[in-house]
Amino acid sequence: MKLLVKIKACATVAILVAGCCVSVSAQAGGFHTGSISVVASTVPANGDVNPYGLVKVAKSSGTLEKGNLLVSNFNDSDNLQGTGTTIVQITPDGSTTLFAQIDANNLPGPCPGGVGLTTALAVLRSGWVIVGSLPTTDGTAATAQAGCLLVLDNSGKVVETFYGSLINGPWDMTAQDSGDSANLFVTNVLNGTVAGGGNVVHGGTVTRLTLTGLHGAMPTLQAITVIGSGFAERTDPAALVIGPTGVGLSPNADVLYVADSLHNRVAAIPDPVFRDTSAGTGATVTAGGSLNDPLGLTVAPGGNILTVNGNNGLLVETTPDGNQIGTKLLDSSGSPPGAGALFGLTPTSGMGLYYVDDATNTLNLFK
Repeated sequence: MKLLVKIKACATVAILVAGCCVSVSAQAGGFHTGSISVVASTVPANGDVNPYGLVKVAKSSGTLEKGNLLVSNFNDSDNLQGTGTTIVQITPDGSTTLFAQIDANNLPGPCPGGVGLTTALAVLRSGWVIVGSLPTTDGTAATAQAGCLLVLDNSGKVVETFYGSLINGPWDMTAQDSGDSANLFVTNVLNGTVAGGGNVVHGGTVTRLTLTGLHGAMPTLQAITVIGSGFAERTDPAALVIGPTGVGLSPNADVLYVADSLHNRVAAIPDPVFRDTSAGTGATVTAGGSLNDPLGLTVAPGGNILTVNGNNGLLVETTPDGNQIGTKLLDSSGSPPGAGALFGLTPTSGMGLYYVDDATNTLNLFK
């Protein structure tokens, strides 16, 4: 089934794509031609590796500078998955500073299992940064625990944690930001996954967290709603866990796209901002073809869907009606090339794309 998307103008709620409110028809494409350059290493002084989350700062606040990129690291210096604790801030010209180094023993609230920063990363215009934690004690899925979402202020200090039964292995995230309030859309990959012992289970979820009071002392979590459920997920010795990963909103926020990794497809959840029930695993926008374990996902300014494959390092560009219109090899390292290297990606304001490569521990620009 293909989902047709009507593009409308941005209203009172701004959808941030590369920091801008956009409302244009799906473009003809173009994210499959160009060259790749390395912007900077993502490795901070403590040696954390495996960059996962990537987000662009839309508004300067505190130590956050408009136009810079934030990157979250999933592994520590010993390359153990689910043990990374750092977020770095990188300028477009490659200057890198440490935004946050999070101490699991000094948190303002519970985060079951500790800290292992995932691809779930968002920065709001009010200056709050939210990052997911799916922690392990030894880098293996056997010790993975539920984790939480960590709320940091604009200087990198953790001020709050969001946790509970509906937040279980937060893996990726996108945000809809209206200034005074925001919705976070989070994929969760640990619902029965560890108990499955490597077998596929169907407990993956997409949750919407509604935040208010963004200009106060700290955000208020107003509600958590499951808007997607039943996604396939399993543990994996190399990837730790495989399940629903990247999420991205259509330009007018009437569709949430989900990278359904194990089923090799892009799913669509309708009415994600207002729905109060689960859409299950959503409608299939596109499946198979050039998709090969889609992990990271973002939506280009013109409305096309950009995904990166976990099995071969390819970027795939898909129109909202499901046509795969181009591919580009973003990582050729390893055997097979690009295996498990690509997660976070975000468009530039033009026809360009920033992405993190955890095979090389770099922030790259494809343009």
